Amino acid sequence: MSEEPYFRPVRPTRAYEAVVEQVEETLARGALRPGDRLPSERDLMSQFSVSRSTVREALRVLESAGLIRSRPGDPRGAEVLPYSTENLRKPLERLAGRDGISLSELIQFRMILEGSANRLAARLRTDEQVAAIETALERMREAIDEGYAAFSAADVTFHDVVAQAGGNSLIQVCGEVVRGAVLALIEDKLQRAPDSVALMRQSVAHHAEVFEAVRHADLIRADRLARCNLYEYYASYVTEESKPMLQALLEE
Repeated sequence: MSEEPYFRPVRPTRAYEAVVEQVEETLARGALRPGDRLPSERDLMSQFSVSRSTVREALRVLESAGLIRSRPGDPRGAEVLPYSTENLRKPLERLAGRDGISLSELIQFRMILEGSANRLAARLRTDEQVAAIETALERMREAIDEGYAAFSAADVTFHDVVAQAGGNSLIQVCGEVVRGAVLALIEDKLQRAPDSVALMRQSVAHHAEVFEAVRHADLIRADRLARCNLYEYYASYVTEESKPMLQALLEE
């Protein structure tokens, strides 16, 4: 009886990708910490046995990812930067924008994220943060008469303030990226909707419910409101076959 192979076929790797991978592994295990310096370009060329152009391409990729800061000609080498949740933004945006991820998957993920953000805000918010959420809600009301662009910006601010009150920066960054990806797919339909003012007023009413749940520390209601409101707002934009994956998040 033949056995399953232990290994998978390998793909050819460009030299700069191998350099990037090794540097990332070194950073991940803590051998280099924020403020430390990578070896100079010349030393990197020697250690990796690659050309200067390969080293520079690898440094460009690492800098684009927010892992290092590189100054051409600096003899001290590139500086290792502190970790930031912003480092997640670009890869998340690329992932969310891929054709293989459907609108229904993005909406489902947003339901999960915003439900959790609301729950955390209801549990952890301070009086100052409650006031900030209320201010953001009032701005949404004012923006109805100013048109879709102003209202959309006010809506983003409301969600950001709630996420900040929850205290989880990862949820905040992921929420911003997913919200942007969803809007990129359907924004034209929203802008052209004949009942856009009615939709904005409905949205304000939903956000007011969230505010009250957060203000009264009603964790369960705050969580459920996010999921139910998003479903009500976006379900008409997905296929009938996709709706069960969203409805699963509405079940108790």
